[in-house]
Amino acid sequence: MSRLLRGRRASARLMSLALLVALVGIWEAVVRQTGISALVLPAPSAVAATLWNTLASGYLWPHIGTTVAEMLLGLALGAAAGLVIGVALAESALLDRVLKPYVIVSQVVPKLALAPLFVLWFGFGMAPTVVMTALICFFPLMENTLTSLRQVDSNRLQLFGMLGASRTQTLLRLKLPAGLPGILAGLRVAVVLALVGAVVGEFIGASRGLGAVIIAAQGMMDTPLMFAALTAIAVIGLVCYQATLWLERRLLRPYTDQP
Repeated sequence: MSRLLRGRRASARLMSLALLVALVGIWEAVVRQTGISALVLPAPSAVAATLWNTLASGYLWPHIGTTVAEMLLGLALGAAAGLVIGVALAESALLDRVLKPYVIVSQVVPKLALAPLFVLWFGFGMAPTVVMTALICFFPLMENTLTSLRQVDSNRLQLFGMLGASRTQTLLRLKLPAGLPGILAGLRVAVVLALVGAVVGEFIGASRGLGAVIIAAQGMMDTPLMFAALTAIAVIGLVCYQATLWLERRLLRPYTDQP
């Protein structure tokens, strides 16, 4: 990586951090000057104090662990199913015609409406939230996989056919490597949706997790605690998204490095 590119990236990060500091400063000043009740909008300092206290006391850590576990389990199940079904639909026009309508129906039905059924079927605990998370993050990876595999250069497909490559060899050595950028883009979307699905799933009947903390804080009218939980969710989302970007760069490096 050139020194100029590294400098530009560092400048962009500094600008992003400066914007965050400015927004938080404006928020703090507005709350203090207008005297808005903490019940309506707590100051960032109050949110930071609540976040620190809940972390230092150990109250928030089990809930963070539960949410992260539900997110990762749901993402693993949904991503695996999305990848497998996306490949199957891309490789078989018959399966595409038969299964695609059911896949679409599974996505247009609101997941929040299904949450009470998931609780009834799978009981209380992590299982219904994991299932909801898997359903939510399944579709982006499936659709991106299907689209990416179908957009492989036809000339390269003809070349593989002329060389006598089997269908499996063509899939593993041409289609998947060529479609990897699109597949990983679907994974980035799935990671964000997995966290959303985990938190939303915890709104229905969960006793642990950051979503459950938000519902409890709402019941106690503890708005600073609610914002503290939202801050923790935002940090988890940013960390997971950056981890996905790092993974994407590592996987795509063999195809982007110049000799």
